[in-house]
Amino acid sequence: MRADRAKLVIAIMLDLLDFTAGRIPGFEVIVDGAMGIAAVLLWGWPGLLAFWEIGDPTGQIDGFVPTLTLIALSQMGRGKKRLAPPEE
Repeated sequence: MRADRAKLVIAIMLDLLDFTAGRIPGFEVIVDGAMGIAAVLLWGWPGLLAFWEIGDPTGQIDGFVPTLTLIALSQMGRGKKRLAPPEE
């Protein structure tokens, strides 16, 4: 559980970086690519969803969506379902 929380904190920090440095014209594609790689390293296949941000040529839409944080929360929820005892 601590590992999931650590990944969530990392995701929030990376999203904050994306919201700030990701707004620099011409630099947003590099930041979005780095965020996609970081997401894959943190969560594996589900992290590929972070690459949708590269498809936004303006770099403005993804500035309002905390993609990495959403992926982290979704993966934390999946972990709880797997660890839950079977219901009778």
